[in-house]
Amino acid sequence: MYLPDPVIVVMGVSGCGKSTIGSALAERLKCSFLEGDDFHPRENKVKMGDGIALNDNDRKGWFTAIRNALEKKSSLVVVSCSALKQKYRNFISELNRPVLYLHLIGNHSLLKERIESRSGHFFDSKLLDSQIETLEPPADDELAVIIEISDTVENVVNSCIHGLKPYLPASPR
Repeated sequence: MYLPDPVIVVMGVSGCGKSTIGSALAERLKCSFLEGDDFHPRENKVKMGDGIALNDNDRKGWFTAIRNALEKKSSLVVVSCSALKQKYRNFISELNRPVLYLHLIGNHSLLKERIESRSGHFFDSKLLDSQIETLEPPADDELAVIIEISDTVENVVNSCIHGLKPYLPASPR
């Protein structure tokens, strides 16, 4: 089922590689990449850095900013965004174009190790469990591809390309 110029949301809990995989995927697809963390207001970053989980109210402005940025893009675009709850994905999916979700998944110890090895990132590893508890995996009626992250970046991106192949005109571009 080919989809013209979709938005590809690379989603999942912190530490799954949304930014790394999303950026590499956009490069392979020769399209724009939007870093979801860049749309967080300073207050959200401070809160998460202090080990305080965001609530729906905190996330509302963030999702609105992401959706507004996506509305300005008319061609294929990749965005990194946790999109943990179905209602968040529904909000993003209200765009006037197809939205595909790449749900990156990995085991808890790998995710925690990745979070703790990052330098200069605002996210506190104590929040991983709250994100896992909040996560509502994509439902069967959502356009989603599930990708395991325990391999190299190149192999994970290859898995993404393979999973997206039915939806894109030519993968990779």
